Amino acid sequence: MFFSFAWITGPSFDSNPIDCFFQGLVGACGISVLCHLMRIYNLIQTCSDSETETESKQSSFSASSLLRGNWIIVLQFWFLTVLLSLVGLRVSSLIVLEFSLRAVSAWASAGLDAKGRGLDLLLIQCQFSLGCSLTCTLDFLHQGALHSSFSLFLAAALSWALASASHSVWRHVARLYPLHSRERYCGKCITLLASGHTILASLQRAVVLAFAIAAVASTATVYDHFLSQENALKFWTPLTLCYTMLVFYIQEDQQRQTGREALLQTVVMRLGGLLVLMLMMGHWSDVLHVLISFLGEAVCLLPSQDLLKAALKEGSRP
Repeated sequence: MFFSFAWITGPSFDSNPIDCFFQGLVGACGISVLCHLMRIYNLIQTCSDSETETESKQSSFSASSLLRGNWIIVLQFWFLTVLLSLVGLRVSSLIVLEFSLRAVSAWASAGLDAKGRGLDLLLIQCQFSLGCSLTCTLDFLHQGALHSSFSLFLAAALSWALASASHSVWRHVARLYPLHSRERYCGKCITLLASGHTILASLQRAVVLAFAIAAVASTATVYDHFLSQENALKFWTPLTLCYTMLVFYIQEDQQRQTGREALLQTVVMRLGGLLVLMLMMGHWSDVLHVLISFLGEAVCLLPSQDLLKAALKEGSRP
């Protein structure tokens, strides 16, 4: 019955497709909440920086154009749900650890970024990795659980509620915030006017917490599936060192390029290095999952050009 799903996930897993779907749904909801809150923050910043009525109208028009692309957001959400459901635990764990390493490198070199855009760009790039971190954490926490499917269903329902709430707030803010922030008669908009500037910092803390928990789960998974094998350390140690050097090179090279070029090159080099690792040490299913991850990164980044432009605009300010 589940032959096709087992063929995709590979021979090393005994995965329940229903559990995988719920995990993918939670990951997609996490990405959705992240993007909606970032767009809310950017719109608040744009409106607060607008000094003329023309600029305010332009920002309102830009938000309206984003709302007209609502069907793209829906399509992206369900596409990400499927992709995150298909990516295996082994590859997801490696993606989480790789991105965590690169995030530490970005944080360490943030003071060297003259434009101050490194961390903002990293938050945009973390979308698919964040989804993988949520799926890894859920899989790790539910290993051996008697009612894992029911627990994952509850987690998916809660995630759906949070994603729906964030989408509702974004639709309200995109349509009415420029007006309500001036008239000051809407409770939601008044709250955002008073505390909206803290959204980005709160998002960063939440993402750091998610990756910190996922790093523990991913480390355990990598050890069980890779490092516990006989003579695995002699192969993985030099490869890991080379991959670490590659991550730091990507981080330094990203500071010398424009945002869009840096994003594309970073994705290709990150997943390209992971693909080489899987070709040497992984199963054929791992290679397939890395290719699926390429598609997942594209699905996350291509509709996020508005977030990228906002981050570059913020970083270009004196």
